[in-house]
Amino acid sequence: MRQDWKLFLRLGVTLFGLFLAIHYWDPLCLALSLMSGAAFPLLLGGVIAYAVNILMSFYERHLFPGNAGPAVKLRRPVCLLLAFASLAALVVLIVRMILPELVQCVGLLFQKAAPLAEELGMLLNKNLDLSQLLNSYGAALTDGTVDWKEALSTALKWLGQGLGGVMGSVLSLFSSLFSAAFTAIVSLIFSIYLLTGKERLSRQASLLLRTYLKPRWYERMMYFLQTLDNCFRRFLVGQCTEAVILGLLCMGGMLLFRFPYATMVGALIGFTALIPVAGAYIGAGVGAFMIFTVSPVQALLFLVFIVVLQQLEGNLIYPKVVGSSIGLPGIWVLAAVTVGGGILGIFGMLLAVPLAAACYQMVREDVKRRTPPASAGEAGSPDQE
Repeated sequence: MRQDWKLFLRLGVTLFGLFLAIHYWDPLCLALSLMSGAAFPLLLGGVIAYAVNILMSFYERHLFPGNAGPAVKLRRPVCLLLAFASLAALVVLIVRMILPELVQCVGLLFQKAAPLAEELGMLLNKNLDLSQLLNSYGAALTDGTVDWKEALSTALKWLGQGLGGVMGSVLSLFSSLFSAAFTAIVSLIFSIYLLTGKERLSRQASLLLRTYLKPRWYERMMYFLQTLDNCFRRFLVGQCTEAVILGLLCMGGMLLFRFPYATMVGALIGFTALIPVAGAYIGAGVGAFMIFTVSPVQALLFLVFIVVLQQLEGNLIYPKVVGSSIGLPGIWVLAAVTVGGGILGIFGMLLAVPLAAACYQMVREDVKRRTPPASAGEAGSPDQE
């Protein structure tokens, strides 16, 4: 009887909570939006700490392999500094590879835009009788039909609105820059705190979950978190490795075939290749447009080169480097990228693949556990289907 009352009480509380959530849906969404906006620097700091921790752990394993000795106290700060320095050096290298050729491409576009503007002006002058328009305006001035007071009032009003809009835009720009700088600084500081005390925070979180969850639920939660962490870690390492390989192959091929902007387009394709499936094609489209400003024929040949390179990369490199690391079939990778991109854009594409890999791995293991052993004449295991 006591168990029945507990069940009814939980059901009543759940239904009452659902009623409050439905009835106060708009204020609830507003409160959640305010909370997520306020906590965004901390969430971003957690993402930065998770990504940097992969590189920091690599340095700790290889530079300080032991857990004893006088240098063990220097392991965490040295490896943390090396991880951030490596990422900063990578960003500077990419900018130095992209910026000079990008400036050259923009200058070439402006250089070719001037003759087009001149031809457009000649075309407008040919189709519009400007002299007749000016003569009619001059006649209106001489006849006194122009209301100068109204014209001056309209001009001053237009000028005031324009200056107000410009000042508002400038203030909005400075406010956005200050907010972005504040968010970046707070996120960076918070990520350093997380990385320096990750073992202590992990023990505290484990103790908290063990205290308030039943042993069965605690084991399930830890299994889910470990699987999720394993999939995210392997996905990030594999995707970054694949992006570097693809960028170097693209750059080498462009230099071999003497395509323009080889360094910049190779770095751009390597950077966009971090987005699964569709990233390299996005970079290829931008690169083809930039090459088109130099030679349309070379832009067409570049697209052919990218298609061939993508086929080689998709059939040889990606399955070995990324596909095997996350254990997710290609059809589910495409589905995860499509759904994630439709919900959260580029960030959703990066987030959906490891999430789908973790769910796929847990469902596969659960099916394998629940499926009875197959006899000799029956079909193979779920992994083989």
